[in-house]
Amino acid sequence: MKALRRHWPRIAITLLPVLLALAHSTGAWRLGAIDRLDHLVYDTRLRATMPRTLDPRVVIVDVDDASLTRQGQWPWSRDKLARLTEELVGRQQVAVLGFDVMFIEPDRSSGLDKLRQIASGPLRDMPGLAAGIERLAPALDNDATFARALEGRRVALGYYFTRTEKPSAKGQLPATPLLQPEAFPPGHAYATAWNGFGANLPVLADAAPASGFVNTLVSSAGDGVIRAAPLIARYEGDAERPGYYESLGLAVYRLANGRPPVLPAFASGGAAPRLQSLLVGRLRVPVDETASMQVPFRGPGGANGGSFRYVAAADVLEGRLAPGELKDKIVLVGATAPGLQDLRATPVGAGFPGVEVHANVVSAMLDHRLLAVPDYAAGYEVLSLLAAGLVLALGLSLLPATRALLLGIATVAALVGANAWLYQDHGLVLPLAASLAMAALAFVLNMGWGYFIESRERRGLVRLFGTYVPPQLVDEMLTDPGRYSMHAESKQMTVMFCDMRGFTRLSEQLAPAELQAFLNTLFSRLTNVISAHRGTVDKYMGDCVMAFWGAPVDTPDHATLAVRAALEMAHTVRDINQAQRAIGRPEISVGIGINSGVMCVGDMGSVARRSYTVVGDAVNLASRLEGLSAHYGVEIVASGATRELAPGCLWQELDSVLVKGKAQAVAVYTPLAADTDQAQGPAAEQRSQHLQRWAQVLEAYRRQDWAVGRTLLDPLLAADAKKVLYQLYAQRLASMALRPQDPEWDGATRFETK
Repeated sequence: MKALRRHWPRIAITLLPVLLALAHSTGAWRLGAIDRLDHLVYDTRLRATMPRTLDPRVVIVDVDDASLTRQGQWPWSRDKLARLTEELVGRQQVAVLGFDVMFIEPDRSSGLDKLRQIASGPLRDMPGLAAGIERLAPALDNDATFARALEGRRVALGYYFTRTEKPSAKGQLPATPLLQPEAFPPGHAYATAWNGFGANLPVLADAAPASGFVNTLVSSAGDGVIRAAPLIARYEGDAERPGYYESLGLAVYRLANGRPPVLPAFASGGAAPRLQSLLVGRLRVPVDETASMQVPFRGPGGANGGSFRYVAAADVLEGRLAPGELKDKIVLVGATAPGLQDLRATPVGAGFPGVEVHANVVSAMLDHRLLAVPDYAAGYEVLSLLAAGLVLALGLSLLPATRALLLGIATVAALVGANAWLYQDHGLVLPLAASLAMAALAFVLNMGWGYFIESRERRGLVRLFGTYVPPQLVDEMLTDPGRYSMHAESKQMTVMFCDMRGFTRLSEQLAPAELQAFLNTLFSRLTNVISAHRGTVDKYMGDCVMAFWGAPVDTPDHATLAVRAALEMAHTVRDINQAQRAIGRPEISVGIGINSGVMCVGDMGSVARRSYTVVGDAVNLASRLEGLSAHYGVEIVASGATRELAPGCLWQELDSVLVKGKAQAVAVYTPLAADTDQAQGPAAEQRSQHLQRWAQVLEAYRRQDWAVGRTLLDPLLAADAKKVLYQLYAQRLASMALRPQDPEWDGATRFETK
């Protein structure tokens, strides 16, 4: 919760794209750019998942440039189309034949109209001429010839609908619509509505068993791309023939499957029933609000696209195909010649043959490979936005940059993966663009806020504390830079002074450059130890290092960390002395004073020069204790306050002292080990016995029982005669034995100098 409160501005700025995307998804504020991106995602996904395999069941007889060169310009005479039909239905034995071609105007290429004009004109007086011409009319009428070729065959003709202010109707629609208006609930549009048409001649419309419109709808994105094909359309321009008519693709599919009935299926809920699908026999075809199905294109279009076999119409007319070569195939006759203007823009190509759009519709229905835009698509998008938005808002704001980047990539991958899985395995077309745009914008805004706002605070924090505080503590401070400042505050801390003994003698034997190199090495190693134990280096004072624990980062175990650092620093100096002995240089020793207590920490100094430091009586005491280390022959002297805050260390009491500037005596100790748990074995047992005896020595000394104290001390001197501490107390006990007991004596040793 603390992290959430700290980062709430960054979380809020990251949630802004989520709100914008939700406004788009719910329709409160549609963004055209998101819609265009969604269509781009749809097209990319479609191209990536196309089977790109040949469907041998569907063949396209192509009126291409080569056919026009060999058979003459379009339109061809109807007797030629009759021969094409006879060849396909008779000799080739195709299952179904569909014409993506309209026959709106009569064929006048036979000359029958010219003969009738002559018979009613200059030769009208010739007896029986007009009657003879009419007897020959069926043989001379190309339209009638074509109609006879269509009769009794499974052939579907194409036509188109129009919608204009002044409706026009040419040709003849099918005798009855596929669905009557009564099949749909009133008061709502369930398909595209048209008021005019351009259909086939009545003689042809009556002869063909089926007809279907060839209209295609461009995408609502306004890019002119065909992504869906209407299966039914509503005609409302003729009071005698209102209703819903089928498309050419649906008509061809139904002819190939015994013309099953078509029934609309509606989704309940909402203000009005929503057309959800069309039941074509047992096949359920999902449709959208325009009664269109999403066209799952098989692959690139054209003769070289590989989705369908293309046969030149001229080859069929000239009998170049073996008999029965197209047996039981579904054949669509269409034009790919550029001059005939039947090329369309689709997601898989800009010059896609219009006839192949219908072929893809038929192929998809045969395979049951259908795509659906479910009625819960908007709800899915809202849930995706909320889930991904919350994950990004929290994760990007709370995680480090590298993990935040990985989280962003993982979130986008999850969105894309789920969308692709639902599309590929279940045929569901669900929106993705709003989620992708939201994720990208949320990442940019979040990273921008982190860099320009929070990084500025962090850089300021590094400038303030970087030279004082260990890098690991700076990293902790960067998680909440607002908590830290250079303002002075009083808090419980531990401070250390570390002074070098024998430095003067060393400096006399070294050149300035050598001395500088030695000091740099020494201070670097000691500073590394302090940093490793989470300490803050205050300053270097000649041959002395000052450090403290507990600021600027709160450190509850500051005393324990300081003691452990002091022990390791003493060990480091011993290692350095070993190297000094190896090269014949004098050794140095270390004196460390440690004290814990309330002290003031902050940015202090003059206008010209300031530093982040600690001041107070507790600091002064630590400085005094550092000076006592040589007196007691130990490397580290710590106060009783530090000992109480570091009970896990192994301690030996040294004395009770009154240092300069203090009115009360202070118990002082030296740490023997950083962790009492490490004291195991015979040596540890012996040390424990020595410490117990030493405590008895101090007790006898403080009650002025000099003889007992000396008796207790003798075994310790025998075991460690060189120990300065034992020698010091041996001298004290010897001198005290000559004096009578003092009832006002408190056992404290007074030091008037540092």
